[in-house]
Parts: sequence; structure tokens; C-alpha cells
Amino acid sequence: MVNDRRDCHPAGCVNPTDRPPPPHAAGVLARPLPDNEPLEFGLALCLQSEVARCSAMFCRARGFDSLLCHYGRHLMNFIPDRSRPGLTTTTIGTVDLQGAGGNWATVGRRSRGGRRVRRQREKRKGESVGLRIGTLNVGTMTGKGRELADVMERRKVDILCVQETRWKGSKARSIGAGFKLFYYGVDSKRNGVGVVLKEEFVKNVLEVKRVSDRVMSLKLEIEGVMLNVVSGYAPQVGCELEEKERFWSELDEVMESIPTGERVVIGADFNGYVGEGNRGDEEVMGKFGVKERNLEGQMVVDFAKRMDMAVVNTYFQKREEHRVTYKSGGRRTQVDYILCRRGNLKEISDCKVVVGESVARQHRMVVCRMTLLVCKTKRSKIEIEKKTKWWKLKKEECCEEFRQKLRQALGGQVVLPIDWETTAEVIRETGRKVLGVSSGKRREDKETWWWNEEVQDSIQRKRLAKKKWDMDRTEENR
Repeated sequence: MVNDRRDCHPAGCVNPTDRPPPPHAAGVLARPLPDNEPLEFGLALCLQSEVARCSAMFCRARGFDSLLCHYGRHLMNFIPDRSRPGLTTTTIGTVDLQGAGGNWATVGRRSRGGRRVRRQREKRKGESVGLRIGTLNVGTMTGKGRELADVMERRKVDILCVQETRWKGSKARSIGAGFKLFYYGVDSKRNGVGVVLKEEFVKNVLEVKRVSDRVMSLKLEIEGVMLNVVSGYAPQVGCELEEKERFWSELDEVMESIPTGERVVIGADFNGYVGEGNRGDEEVMGKFGVKERNLEGQMVVDFAKRMDMAVVNTYFQKREEHRVTYKSGGRRTQVDYILCRRGNLKEISDCKVVVGESVARQHRMVVCRMTLLVCKTKRSKIEIEKKTKWWKLKKEECCEEFRQKLRQALGGQVVLPIDWETTAEVIRETGRKVLGVSSGKRREDKETWWWNEEVQDSIQRKRLAKKKWDMDRTEENR
């Protein structure tokens, strides 16, 4: 190899990974060029060689780095990029970005898979929380709590709105597998609504509003995002108009009390058909409903227009089997719906009916997949206060011991001192020493003791029998 920089043979290229020029180009540039040879002549030879990089090798060999910038402007429209058709390669990019001694730069449409873009995409992935939210009319919660928890665990449902619980009271109860039911009802024979939460979201509950036995709502904070879950149960078709108007009035009040910037998801049994097709109502629903719209279904559409909501079920094209939410005899209809704000509809990626479950006789569970774009904040650790076990004073021996210790602490006085603050502190301190304090740990909800393998096998057989009955309603499968 010749050590002279004017040697432009491929073996003397600066970048050994570059592919060698065609033979006729190498033959033109392989000979040493005299110092008095014009630069324009060398560039003309490079253009004739049809190899763009030869011009750069020539200029580097002659030491004309500055001229490379000047003549590169005239070459930019004539030099194709062999690696990616449709883009142009210029010497301007070479000098500006990497200098005359660097490699060729590609300009034109920028690649979208750069390192910076990938980092932003990965960052966005870390700033989202996926949720599976559903709704189901259970018929009654009596004897179905643990089975419902099993269905939610298998189907990976995080939040479930339930209707027609038929449980009287205003409480929160563990139903097993870490799931907790917040419910409200006034009659053990009819109505009742509730919301079931997965264990990891129970601690995120900020507010529970029990409006009536047909409407209730929960507010949760998930990674800094406020999510309101509303469970509703509309009156049936045969109920009085006054009762229906009362239900929609209560639902309107709940929606108006929620700030505009917070997420809202409504899971409800509206007992109405919004119908197939969406002509005139494109802003609030899709066209994938079931059958024709009735009066109750029109009330649902009117409510969605009033509150700027969207009927999620109707936006996803599914088989009719995955759209029907109610089956009884020969009737196959859609009465259970999930609604969200129109502005947050882009966060819903799927919604369909879950088939093959036997926890409810006539209704089917509707589940949607929602992705919350969250702003992650560092949550402060909540410390639970340790409490004095004052309930031990119900025992006679503890009460007598506490009385003696308190007299000793007060100096044997029978009458309490006038300074109440000092006296109260002495009483509290004596109670802590004699009665003890709690550990300060959160008490975990106990599992239902009867959920054993035998019960699970029975539930499995019932589910398979229900599935077989749905497929073939014969006397043999009854």
C-alpha cells in the first residue's frame, strides 16, 4: 500500500467498511494526481464513476475539506443513497455533522426509530396503568360472593359494578381472594347496587357515595389520577314513569358533582335497548348494538348527550354472542352498558361480553380494557396510629388493676386534680401500661373458610353445564 494520502485505492480508504467503488472508478482514481491538476477535473471524474463517496475520498486525499462543503452543494441532487431508496445523501450533512473525515449522512424524512424516540416511548409505557372494568347484574349476592371473586380472578377484572345485590345495609365486605364489595341496599328482596374492587385498589378509595339502592359511586386515586366508578340499576320497563325519572335525576346529580377533569366510568343495567346503528347519534355511540331501540334505550342516549358520555359497548365490532348481555328463553338483548366520557374514549381499547360463566342466570358480564395515562407521584407511607385497648376494661380484673395503678399515679388522691390536661395524660399513660396498645398493622380480611376443592369442582361443573345449556337448549341438557 502507498502511504501517500493521494492514493485513493479502496485499500487506503479511511472507512474500511465502505464498499469499494466500481472497477472503472478505481482505475481513474488509483493513479497519483499531480499537484497542479484542477480540482474540478477530479470532481468530474468522480461524477462519471457513479459512486458518490469517491468525491469525498478525492477531496480528503487532496486536503480540500473546505472545498468539499462548497462543491457538495452542487452534488446533493445527483448522489443517490444506496442504503435507503428515496432519500438523498449530501456532503453538506457530512461536513456539518461529522466533518470531512466522517461518514456520509442521510437527509430527507427522518427515521422514527431513533434512540431518543425509543426512550420517550419507553417512558410513556411506564406512565400508564391498565385496568379491566366490568359490570354485571348478579340477581342476588347471597351465596355468590366467593364464586364472583373467583370469576373476577380468572377473568382478571380489577373493578366490577354489580346490580340487584338484594343485600340490605350500607357496608363494605370481603368476598374472598382479596376482593372487597362496597354495597348499599334498603330491601333484601329487590334492587341494591355495589362495586367490587381488587385488593390493590381498596386502599385507594377516597370517597363512597351511596345515593340510593339504584345509584352509588366510588372515587379512587390511581397513581395521581382520579377515577370515579358509578354503579346503576335502572327501573324495568313495567315500572312507573315517576320511578324512572327519579333514577335519571339521581344519576344526573352524581355526574354533576364530579369535576370535569376526573375520569368517570359507569357500569349499569339500564334495562333498555340503544339499538343497532347510530344515525343521528354518532357523537355518543357506535353502530354495533343489538336489535331496535326502545323508549328506555332512548333515555340512555339522551343521558349520554346531556353529560357528554359515550356508550362503550357499541364502538367495538364483535360477534352477536359477544354483544348480547341478557338471555332468557328466546330473548337475546343488550341491556347492560359501560359508559365513559367522550374525551377519554381513546383510553378504551376493547369491550366485550364474557360468555361461559354461571354466576348469574340471565345476565352476562361486560368487561372493557382501559389504559390510564398517569403522572407518577411518590406516595407517602400511611402510618396507622397505635390505639389503647380500652375494651379490656370490660373485664373485672383488668378494671380493678387499672383503678389501682391510676390511684398510685395520682398520688393516692381520691378526687381528681383541677388541671384536666395533666390528669388526662396520666390516665392515657396508665391505660397504655396496664391495658396495652394495638400493633398498628392493618388487619387483613379473612378468606371464606368454606371455599375448598370440593366447592370449586361443583362450581366448575355448574359452569360447564350452563355453557352446554346455552349452546343446546334441550331437555337432556336441562
